Amino acid sequence: MTAPTYDLGKLHGGLRLTAHKRESTAELIKDVPLPSRLVLPIEQHVGGPTRPVVRVGDHVLKGQIIAEPERELGAPVHASSSGTVVAIDQWPVSRRFGEKAPCIVIECDGKDKASSEIAIDDYSKLEPDELLLRILDGGIVGLGGAVFPTAQKLMQARTCKIDYLILNGVECEPYISCDDVLMRECAAEVLSGAQILMHALQVNVCLIAVESDKPEAILRLGQALADLGDQRIVLKQLPSVYPSGGEDQLVQLVTDREVPSRGLPTDVGCVVQNVGTAAAVHDWIVNNQPLISRITTVTGDGVDAPANMRARIGTPVADVISFAGGYTDQARHLIIGGPMTGKSVTTDEIPLVKASNCVLVVSDAPSPGDELPCIRCGDCASVCPVRLLPQQLLWYARADDEKKLRDFCLTDCIECGCCDLVCPSHIPLTANFRKAKIRIQEVADEKARADRAKRRFEARTRRLEREHQERAAELARQKSSAKAAGPAAIAEILKRRQKKDEFE
Repeated sequence: MTAPTYDLGKLHGGLRLTAHKRESTAELIKDVPLPSRLVLPIEQHVGGPTRPVVRVGDHVLKGQIIAEPERELGAPVHASSSGTVVAIDQWPVSRRFGEKAPCIVIECDGKDKASSEIAIDDYSKLEPDELLLRILDGGIVGLGGAVFPTAQKLMQARTCKIDYLILNGVECEPYISCDDVLMRECAAEVLSGAQILMHALQVNVCLIAVESDKPEAILRLGQALADLGDQRIVLKQLPSVYPSGGEDQLVQLVTDREVPSRGLPTDVGCVVQNVGTAAAVHDWIVNNQPLISRITTVTGDGVDAPANMRARIGTPVADVISFAGGYTDQARHLIIGGPMTGKSVTTDEIPLVKASNCVLVVSDAPSPGDELPCIRCGDCASVCPVRLLPQQLLWYARADDEKKLRDFCLTDCIECGCCDLVCPSHIPLTANFRKAKIRIQEVADEKARADRAKRRFEARTRRLEREHQERAAELARQKSSAKAAGPAAIAEILKRRQKKDEFE
């Protein structure tokens, strides 16, 4: 077995954080029993809205499509088990401000009967475009947290010159370990997914990036790679620095190519997919199973038995925590995601979704203290992995200076939270930037609406002017014709016009 290459590329900024991962990686992945009820949000991806294609009272099968995207950018939602649709209604979900979202509620019948889909005998015989359409039907999205529809991401990449497929196994946020255990236990499936993605993209180099603090995952991947014998796939080992798992940061670390401001990895010849996404592609293309389950880390001092669990999409968080031994006396805060980028929620009635990589229950949420004025120390800039100037961005965000925020590249902020951790004045920089981004988008949307209204008004003005000119020209033509014809013709025209008026 060839040892993985250790990449010496340096990430600007970032932090070395306490991992808190041993608690959840001590045992093998556990399968959560099928719940009595599944709650499936109809929108579990970045992109256009989806619409239900089932009604209350319908019986559905495992793997059956129950919601489809209305626009090109989207991913279908499949029933995670067989049962009856009992409601299509608003339900609590893991959003930052606690609002509800449309969900399809399925009462499971316990049979777990699957729908009959036609499996692919050999994906390598398919043209890349055919394979991409097949991946589209699987409802697969980025499982690293971005939940961008995988098929559309690949389709966009096909329009560019791509040199590298990068599989992201860099799980740098504390507590989260679902990708680590996936690589340990399902290394062959990850590599199979990599080969499928390479065929879809028509690329000949795949780099699998894993942090150095995951020796067992590196070992299992190396063994599986040796068994596979595919020289196109290379294992890369990276230093354990947060947030080296960010897409742009990862590209720079493993290829030494810098993604331009407001650009995409495809601009520098790279496509990044999470290792979990690759395994999901394998499950769909090889085993005919769409994305109806995922591995989720359930951890923190607020649960009795932290572990990584494979659960059906739509399983209530309460059921997952119960399977982890329930809450401890220390449970105070429930977070979906990690401590840096996760969302704090107030109820465990919310369901697991495609993006749910971690359920974190802790005794104490970070409390930085009272906010003080910025002292311009520059610590935030020194740890920013995107090389931004957070102190300047804060100034312009509070002034609502949309132009300056754009000039200083606020949209490049990945909201990693590093600046929050090091700020001696306890300023919630990330929260300010998140609100400013929303404001920038609102301004952009408002401008787009104004531009559309202006174009409609100008088009109407041109049409009315054109009609006025056409009527004037026709009247002039009639007068000219009448003058040439003499008094009798004028009398005839007046007579016809009088008859027309009487008729009307």
